[in-house]
Amino acid sequence: MTDPVLLKYAARNTPRYTSYPTAPHFHAGVDGATYAGWLGELTPDHRGSLYFHLPYCRVLCWYCGCHTRASLKDGPIDRYLDRLEMEIDTTAALIPHRQKVDHLHWGGGSPTLVPADRMRRIMALVRDRFDLQPGAEIAIEVDPRTLDDARAAALGDTGFNRASIGVQTFDPDVRRAINRIQSFEVTKACADRLRGNGVSAINVDLVYGLPKQSLESCIETVDRVLELEPDRLSVFGYAHVPHMKGHMRLIETGDLPGTEARIAQAQAIAERLVAAGYAAIGFDHYARPGDPLAERQRTGHLHRNFQGYTTDAADALIGFGASAIGRLPQGHVQNTADIAAWEKTVAAGDLPVARGCAYEGDDLFRSEIIERLMCDLEADLGTLARKHGQPVPNPDLSELEADGIVRRDGDLVVINPVYRTLARIVAAAFDKRLMAGNAKHSVSV
Repeated sequence: MTDPVLLKYAARNTPRYTSYPTAPHFHAGVDGATYAGWLGELTPDHRGSLYFHLPYCRVLCWYCGCHTRASLKDGPIDRYLDRLEMEIDTTAALIPHRQKVDHLHWGGGSPTLVPADRMRRIMALVRDRFDLQPGAEIAIEVDPRTLDDARAAALGDTGFNRASIGVQTFDPDVRRAINRIQSFEVTKACADRLRGNGVSAINVDLVYGLPKQSLESCIETVDRVLELEPDRLSVFGYAHVPHMKGHMRLIETGDLPGTEARIAQAQAIAERLVAAGYAAIGFDHYARPGDPLAERQRTGHLHRNFQGYTTDAADALIGFGASAIGRLPQGHVQNTADIAAWEKTVAAGDLPVARGCAYEGDDLFRSEIIERLMCDLEADLGTLARKHGQPVPNPDLSELEADGIVRRDGDLVVINPVYRTLARIVAAAFDKRLMAGNAKHSVSV
């Protein structure tokens, strides 16, 4: 029988809190000129992180909520990469020093579409313009269907040490229903190819709540994934938003699991991974106990950004590419998602920022409360209030307390680990910008 508390809250729409303020509150009042000013205020004491977005795939997966498009031709990708190099130059020139970088991440789309020689060239440019630190985490999202020997060798040669492999599911019926044909054999060959070239840290992405997905197929997928011996796993609930992503209309709504089935799938995956020795991280990640992610969680130094749970504690996350989001000490910025507009702006030597949000009032205070709840499943409101010079917030948690989701001991708010998947619900209580019933956000489980 499904836990009635989970059933009560699972379908509620809440932000994923990869930022605060969240992306729906970004606005055009923050533009390229704003961003240029913020970059100019960075100092050598600020630690940096870089994100590069490639919004292209060979074939569009129907479940995908990312900013991407399909291209069977190399021409658009080559032109995009030309502009990406220009954006790197323009942005780096606005920082008064050679920015130290501890984390670098390529996402998409399918960044493994970047040809081997081009990846070497871009990474050489990045190392010239930025000061990548010894021991920096250099990561990339990988589509196993596009990673050949040459590309894998280029990743190893240019210093990549972590890769996230998109799996989602191994069920052939589900794969056909989401237009992602990818076998276990192809995936295993990809993992072996990466490790053979020195990209030794492997993450795997899984998705539940997909069309035609069953409890049994989720368990079977996890069992096959465990054969790959990943260091980390991300387990996401599919968000069906055809009003935002038109290609999702190709998915038959009647094939989607209901709320009870989604809960059962999420729980079964969690139980399987914990039984296999993985530590639960936040509400949807898992890691080997010796992995840096698990170590950071144990010491209270885990963080959350647009890639999910992370060890990245950078003061400045600098984004490159169409739709890329950045976070600086002053606030957030996001590049235009329109590739043509992005290319035109970059070619003119300008920053392609379309919107953003400057921190104001108690934003940083609430941001840290939400991050600690999402990462640690608890937050000491008194300690954080003193740190930020703010009064202790007192949102109405009575319903959550009555349902056993959270308890409050003085200024300490603690989420019941049984209900870790509802961490977003608790965090939302401290989000003063959240509008009730905002359908722009995904369901909680």
